[in-house]
Amino acid sequence: MKSVAKKNWTTPNLTTLLTQTDRIMSGGNGWHADPSLILPSGVYRGRVHVGVDLGTAYTVLMVLDENYQPIAGEYQFAQVTRDGLVVDFIGAVDLLREMKSKVEKKLGFTLTSAATAYPPGVPEAERRATANVLHGASLDCTGFIDEPTAANNVLKIRDGAIVDVGGGTTGIAIFRDGEVVYTADEATGGTSFSLVIAGSTGKTFEEAEAMKKNPNEQTRLFPVVRPVMEKVASIINRHVKGHQVDKLYLVGGTCAFVGMDEVIQEMTGIETVLPSNPLFVTPLGIAMNG
Repeated sequence: MKSVAKKNWTTPNLTTLLTQTDRIMSGGNGWHADPSLILPSGVYRGRVHVGVDLGTAYTVLMVLDENYQPIAGEYQFAQVTRDGLVVDFIGAVDLLREMKSKVEKKLGFTLTSAATAYPPGVPEAERRATANVLHGASLDCTGFIDEPTAANNVLKIRDGAIVDVGGGTTGIAIFRDGEVVYTADEATGGTSFSLVIAGSTGKTFEEAEAMKKNPNEQTRLFPVVRPVMEKVASIINRHVKGHQVDKLYLVGGTCAFVGMDEVIQEMTGIETVLPSNPLFVTPLGIAMNG
């Protein structure tokens, strides 16, 4: 296995975008709609781009302006999907309606459409179920895209592989000259971290989730979850075999766990880079597809 130097990778524009997204998702919003563009019905005549990411751990609603800059959003922990499959349709619709209402109050107008995404390899019927969740929340589904490809709307890589480690699955998209040449998805993600933590500490799943997300706990928990990280690396190795991949780009909230990128690089021997906040990369890319 070759040794490679670890790099932190974030372009200046990407850093600005992710910093602005963090501020927006934390409640900050300096953007105001032109009142003359809001119809009496509440519909906005201006151009916005909306994305919905129904993840295994988090549901994210992201709104971008006409220049693809974040202006509003909401995210909430929820287990309405599992490994890309909608397992609680009513719960997903109710949650999205609630999040949509909060965002509309921030913006001052009604959202009418959104794009969404799915893990690579999800059956067509399950993709339709995701679209039906949007319809149930009074959103027309204007775009479908697989999650790693959505992430590349933000990262804009030409060659290499994007690895999206979400709550339930690890999705991989390999790019050559800016085009997707291979996609795959396997069940292993942040939920696996939480289950291992719960089993080793005797905590409930919910308590383990909180521990996993606490930066002060992550160093102590690293030996516990390292085997799961190594499993993610084995998934990557299996799917990049036979492809010329010189760089891996990690996205998804699970990748924010301390040491995740280092383990992936160690076990794959491929240079591995991590944006400053991997959680919102894919939701941003979904909205850009809207």
